[in-house]
Amino acid sequence: MAAAAATLHAADTLPSVLISRQLSESGHIAVGDVVRLSASADGGSAQQFRVSGVYEPTPDPARLGAVIREVQLHLPDLLTLTREPGMPAGSEYVQTINVALVDPADAAAFSRDVQARMPGVSAQPASGAAESTGPFLVLRRFHLAIAIVTIVASTVFLLALTIMLVDERRATVGVLRLIGLPIRRIIVQLFIEGVLIATIGSLFGIVLSLVSEGLINRFFQWRYDTALVFVRVTPEVAAICVAIAVPLGVSATVIASWALLRRNGLRLARR
Repeated sequence: MAAAAATLHAADTLPSVLISRQLSESGHIAVGDVVRLSASADGGSAQQFRVSGVYEPTPDPARLGAVIREVQLHLPDLLTLTREPGMPAGSEYVQTINVALVDPADAAAFSRDVQARMPGVSAQPASGAAESTGPFLVLRRFHLAIAIVTIVASTVFLLALTIMLVDERRATVGVLRLIGLPIRRIIVQLFIEGVLIATIGSLFGIVLSLVSEGLINRFFQWRYDTALVFVRVTPEVAAICVAIAVPLGVSATVIASWALLRRNGLRLARR
């Protein structure tokens, strides 16, 4: 009993670390276990640490598919573990410092102030910096190109489909013309019909995307063992989709109907 109590007390006095969920699952390491860490590949000068918690790594698209086996240490413990033999304590240097501001909106002003006070130090907001460079910029342009091609192709297909649907109603339009309805009245009726169909279609597409969002995220998060969100339908995205889809649908309906209404009423009704 005394030996067990001494061992437990020694484990409690060890420095604590956090390990990633993937490392905990693959190495079967639980909170409270004692692990040995070393800065060298051969395991020399290893030190003991007590696992105080398990965390979910920050999702990173650049590391998609990689099994993230990470350990987070307190800065003094990390310096002690990685310090070269013979290097005096406190002579280490820091390459990067992350600063959390009370108001994130002050990030740009804080960055300008730091660079003005400390020439040679590069300070930039973390949010948005990665998305404007490297693979994120390429990915954004790729998505924009796909969106443009998709919209153009779907517009052409929609216009062709609308022309066929309107052409099937030639007899109805001819009868309306013969009973005295003016072209403007028929156009207004078709315009209202186009607005209703386009709006209903847009809402159906948004509902379908919301349902698919959860299924797609759950599947790929399971497939790649990550908390990364692959699909996110925000209110801004939904509003943009409606703002594009409804005018395109209405325009296709009006253009196809106008080409039909320019024909003579008797020719339309004889069909």
